[in-house]
Amino acid sequence: MGAPSGRAGGKRRRSLRGVLSMALPLLALALVVPIAQAALGELTDLLALGQAGGQTPAKAPVQRRAEPPLRATPRADCLPGSNEEPGIQGRVPAGAASEGLSCNVSLVSRQGSSGGFKVWRYIDRQGNECAYYDTALLFPLNALKLSGSSLGVAVLDMSDPANPVQTATLTEPAMLTPHESLSLNKKRGLLAAVLGDPATHPGLVSIYDLSADCRRPVLQSTELVARYGHESGFSRDGKTFYATGTSVAAITAIDVTNPKRPDPIWHGNIVSHGMSLSDDGDRAYIADPIAGELMILDTSEIQARARDPKTREISRLTWKSVSIPQNTAPFSVRGKPYLLEFDEYTAGLSGREGGRDEVGAARIIDISNDRRPRVISNLRLKVNQPAEHRAASQDPGAESPVQGYAAHYCAVPTAVDPKVVACSFIASGLRVFDISELKSPKEIAYFVPPTQARVENGLMPSAYAMSKPAFAPGRREVWFTDGTTGFYNVRVDKRVWPRRKTCRAQDSKRKRRPVRCRRAS
Repeated sequence: MGAPSGRAGGKRRRSLRGVLSMALPLLALALVVPIAQAALGELTDLLALGQAGGQTPAKAPVQRRAEPPLRATPRADCLPGSNEEPGIQGRVPAGAASEGLSCNVSLVSRQGSSGGFKVWRYIDRQGNECAYYDTALLFPLNALKLSGSSLGVAVLDMSDPANPVQTATLTEPAMLTPHESLSLNKKRGLLAAVLGDPATHPGLVSIYDLSADCRRPVLQSTELVARYGHESGFSRDGKTFYATGTSVAAITAIDVTNPKRPDPIWHGNIVSHGMSLSDDGDRAYIADPIAGELMILDTSEIQARARDPKTREISRLTWKSVSIPQNTAPFSVRGKPYLLEFDEYTAGLSGREGGRDEVGAARIIDISNDRRPRVISNLRLKVNQPAEHRAASQDPGAESPVQGYAAHYCAVPTAVDPKVVACSFIASGLRVFDISELKSPKEIAYFVPPTQARVENGLMPSAYAMSKPAFAPGRREVWFTDGTTGFYNVRVDKRVWPRRKTCRAQDSKRKRRPVRCRRAS
C-alpha cells in the first residue's frame, strides 16, 4: 500500500500515533514483569516469606463536604516578552510549542535529555547546592536510549544555577527504577528510594547520605526492608522512611535512625499512592488511589517507637472531581494547617465512575480539624474543564490515558506560610500559582518546554511534565523535569512573584495595638 495522503492520510497518521501513545506504556508494563522476575527472583522469594500479618486499621467513614465551584483558576496575565499559549489556558495544539511557551518566566538553564517524577534541592553543611532527579518515566523504556542518559538518578552541582554540572549518577537498583519514590529529607541530608514501577515492585530500599558533600552522595545501604514499592514518604525528623505499594495494600514504616541498618518497624495493609507527614510525625496524609480519597492516619505510635505500634484512621474525604489521588504536601498559614492535594490523570482511568474528560487536578484542603477536613479551593486549568478537555482530545499527547491535559505533582517552596504553588500539568507543562489568598488562588506563570517526538510521548511532539518541582525561592527559581527533554531551571518574574507579608504587634504601656502587616519583597 502506498503512503496515505490527504485528509484520510492525516487521520490514519493521527490514529497510528494514538495507538503508539497507548501501546508503548502497555509494552513497557509487559516488559517490567519478566525483567523483574528474572533479576529479582531471589528477592521475591524472600519477600513472600514476610507477607503474613501486618495491621489493618478500621476504616473511617468517608466524608463528602461542601466544596467550592469547580472552575478554572484565573489564568496568568503575561508580561511583555512572554511567548504565550495560543488559545485557552493550558491547551498546547500541534506545533504551538515547537519553540516552547512561556509566561512571566525566563529560562535559567537546562540539562539532560529525559526526566521522571521527582526533583529535589539540597544545600549541604559546606554550602554546596545540588539538584537530584530521576531520569526515566518508565523503566525499562529508558533502555532504548543507547547513550544511557536516562539510567539512574542524576546529581547536579547547582553552585552556578545557569550552568548545572552533573557530578554523579546513582545506579543502585532502587535508583534505576524508583518510579515515584525518590525522597529527600533535608534535616538529615538523606536521599532514599524504593524499587518501583507503574504497579509495584519488591521493596528494595536504597539510602544515600548527602550531608558532607551533596555533589557526591555516599551509599549507606541497599536492603530488602519493605514489602512493596511505588511511592514513599519521609518523616520531617528524617528517622522514618515509609515505602508504599500503591497497587497493593502495603505500607512499610522503616526506621532509618541508622541509615546503614534500616529496620522495618511496622507493616500496614493500607492502600496508599504517595503520602506525607505532619511536622511532628504523628499524622500521615495518604492519597488512596483505589477508593479516590484522602485518608488521615494517626501514626503517633510509630513516631514514638512504641514496641508494637498501631495506627488509627482519623478521617477520609473525597470530592466531586476526584480522579486518582497522587500525593499531598502539608503546610501552614499563620499557624493554621492545610494540605495541598493533587490527583493524576482523569476519572476515566481510575476504574471507578467517571469519564476521560473528568480531570482531578489539585486542591487546597483545610485540615485544622483533622476529623473533618474540607476542600477550600481548586487549582486547575481551563483545558481541565470537561467540555474544553473533550475539545482538545486530538492534540498531541492528549490521546494517551497516561499523558494528556491533567495534573501530576505539585509542591510548595516552604511548609510555613508559602505564597506560591508549582505544579507539573503534563502536556500543559509547568504552572505556577499565587496562593496568597488561599480561597482564591490565581495562576501567575507557566513554562512549556520545546516539544519533541520521543518514544515516551508516542512519537507525538508534546510536553510530558510529570515531576514534583523544587524551588530556590530566594532567586524565584523553579526546577522541574520534562520526561522527554530533561531538567529545567526557570525564574519567575519578580513583578508577579508574590511578596511576603510581615506582621508585627505594636505594644504600648497603656494598651496593645492591633497587629499590623506590611508587604515586604
